[in-house]
Amino acid sequence: MPPSQLSDEFEDIWELLRERLWPSLRARINAHPGAVIAVAVGSTVLLLIIVVLLLTPDKRPPVQDIETEWYYDLNTGKLFTAAKGLTPPIDAPSGPQPNGEPAGVRAYVLSYSHASDKSGRYIGFLETSAPKDLVARWPTRPAHTNPASNWGRGKLIRRVEDKNWALADSKEGRQIFNEAFAPNADGERPISCPPE
Repeated sequence: MPPSQLSDEFEDIWELLRERLWPSLRARINAHPGAVIAVAVGSTVLLLIIVVLLLTPDKRPPVQDIETEWYYDLNTGKLFTAAKGLTPPIDAPSGPQPNGEPAGVRAYVLSYSHASDKSGRYIGFLETSAPKDLVARWPTRPAHTNPASNWGRGKLIRRVEDKNWALADSKEGRQIFNEAFAPNADGERPISCPPE
């Protein structure tokens, strides 16, 4: 259909609507002025609510890139923070252990409540690197293995109160890990609490 015919059809439709609907609409407006005022006020209020909601800043805290992690001083039994991604053992504030090894190990601080609630925090377990000669004896896993299953490779973990370390991917290590992340009586699982 040529554009001129299309515009002629729209003009005809517009003319028909104007002749038939406009008089009846105008008569309704004249007969019910209160309804028109109510619709106008309601539309204005709705528009104001939308504008206020769009201009109100988001109340959620911004996601921060955490640059530090929790570490545990084996000499003092106290938590401290250091740069994220360090391979334990690291230097601790109290200095080296009596055997000369660094006294700082990674600490997994957890809580069943909100991460900012300090009262509910606890140390789930400690982590350090296994000696190189022990890592060399570990069997290699196929490349298609799930990456999560390789988490414990080359790591030793223990509870704070334990004296001996366990291979993280051993039966004892998995038991320590499962105990740390076990649900509480309400069925809630603990969350990690990053340093402030």
